[in-house]
Amino acid sequence: MAPLSLFVVAFGLAFGVAAIQHGLSSWETLLMSSLVFAGTAQFAALELWGPTIPLTALIATTFAINARHLLMGASLYPWLRHLPSGQRYACLGMMSDSNWAMAAADHQRGETNVGVLFGGGIALWLSWVLGTLLGVAFGSGISQPERFGLDVIMGCFLLSMLVGGKNKPSLTMLLPWGVAGVAALLALYYLPPNAHVIVGALAGGLAGMLLPQANQQKGQ
Repeated sequence: MAPLSLFVVAFGLAFGVAAIQHGLSSWETLLMSSLVFAGTAQFAALELWGPTIPLTALIATTFAINARHLLMGASLYPWLRHLPSGQRYACLGMMSDSNWAMAAADHQRGETNVGVLFGGGIALWLSWVLGTLLGVAFGSGISQPERFGLDVIMGCFLLSMLVGGKNKPSLTMLLPWGVAGVAALLALYYLPPNAHVIVGALAGGLAGMLLPQANQQKGQ
């Protein structure tokens, strides 16, 4: 978890810098990272931040981004259901993509490693808050984040989620991501602001739903 935590610190630093440049105060930025703990959704919220915040668009965007947690949480239910409700919801509250993937891999090997899920979540949360703190501290002094590559950290993080792991990405994985990316780019240019997140999520999800059916029909 330590190497991943270092990456999360860099990701948090990028968010802290971006938040300060979008007009958030230091305490607002730190409070958001401490309570929300959802990097991609927080970056999306910055795009909607301003004197007036479109609440409906903000809710729809963050839900579209974080809807994957519904499936992630459901996948952990078979071995979390025996825990007391307090421990179960504490584990889910600290769940992120990385510690969920590690815990799910342990479960597939027959291990019930709650420590990876909860302890790993705490480590990632601390790294995220620390990175945000560094971004807040030095954000005002970084006038051009692109010079340090801070503007592409979120993209690199998402790309690492796609291609990471021992197995190479298959068509089943790449096609929905590709459809989501193309749909989001088209929506970015032709639809109202911030619609591209929802359009991309819906298009990618629909492609993922239809792909298994297409493969099954091909094999018949």
